[in-house]
Amino acid sequence: MSQASLQERFAPHNQCFGCGPANGQGLRLRSIPQGNEVVCDWQPEPHHQAFEGMLNGGICGALLDCHSNWTAAWHLMQLRGLETPPCTVTAEFHVKLRRPTPMDAPVHLRAWVVEAEGDRVTVEAELTAHGKVTSTCRGVFVAVKEGHPAYHRW
Repeated sequence: MSQASLQERFAPHNQCFGCGPANGQGLRLRSIPQGNEVVCDWQPEPHHQAFEGMLNGGICGALLDCHSNWTAAWHLMQLRGLETPPCTVTAEFHVKLRRPTPMDAPVHLRAWVVEAEGDRVTVEAELTAHGKVTSTCRGVFVAVKEGHPAYHRW
């Protein structure tokens, strides 16, 4: 196996549709830190299509959301010198579908932090196929505390 992803390393039992390694019907996103970014290569399958050979826009959104959320969690972990990332949730995210995303090869995701204040992290991300940006995202992700339904969900 290649380098363990953040999901495999810190949340192997996570059932999230987008990023949970334990969800046999999910997307099983594998986010890997690389310098100041978090990257991922992901191969669409035929049941992910919107129309012949093109990825569904909702799947693009799910990939960008989960990947950005893990980027925020990783950033807070590094910033605070923690051994595990805090549980983070999506407060808001805005996806721009710039062009159809072909499914005949892996798509590439990259995300980076543009702002962090307290428990809130703003992340920008892009999804590319064949070297062209097909979707972008800007989102705000928040570390949650005890009492929140997502606290210690991993």
